[in-house]
Amino acid sequence: MKKTWLTTVSVVAVLASGSTWAAEGLQPADPARGEAKANAICMACHGPQGNSIVPLWPKLAGQHPEYIIKQLTNFKAGERYNVQMTPMAMPLTEQEIRDVAAYFSTQTQSGGQADPELAAKGEVLYRAGNPATGVPACSACHGPAGMGQGLSKFPRISGQHADYVKQTLEHFRSGERANDPNGMMRGVAARLTDQEIAAVSQYIQGLSK
Repeated sequence: MKKTWLTTVSVVAVLASGSTWAAEGLQPADPARGEAKANAICMACHGPQGNSIVPLWPKLAGQHPEYIIKQLTNFKAGERYNVQMTPMAMPLTEQEIRDVAAYFSTQTQSGGQADPELAAKGEVLYRAGNPATGVPACSACHGPAGMGQGLSKFPRISGQHADYVKQTLEHFRSGERANDPNGMMRGVAARLTDQEIAAVSQYIQGLSK
């Protein structure tokens, strides 16, 4: 009797799970559909294939889909705000978000050049942190080459515009951006000086895959 009851509960749970998935109407992420949507609403700012030419607008090419999904979902839900991005994300469906993320993740990033003097200082901070002020090494989460970790939603930052990285760190430091899990990035940025932010931003811009 007990075995029969457990089997019944298991079957009901599986069916309920399948019904929920079907009700959501989600299909596997499709880069082709994502390309069409990205060309319609993303390209003007983020550039062809997600390689923005405006230093304050991030490159999305080669970014982990999990990270893009999180950011668009946060914009849509009001957990992150930007005067341009929030209105763009609001009407997107979950399927469209997944498709767009899949598209950008398959594109090749253009990379960048760094100021050699600043980048040399930034490399020390990136790889070793600043033990005196409690700043951890950036590489601990973002990796030695800045490629991040998709499943952990740690973004790829290699080759990203220095101006965008600098602005992002400043926004974390001020609390203007607060959608980082457990305040992780806010805690790091709060310990960074202006000079350290400028230096590590240049180093990140010059990192290549």
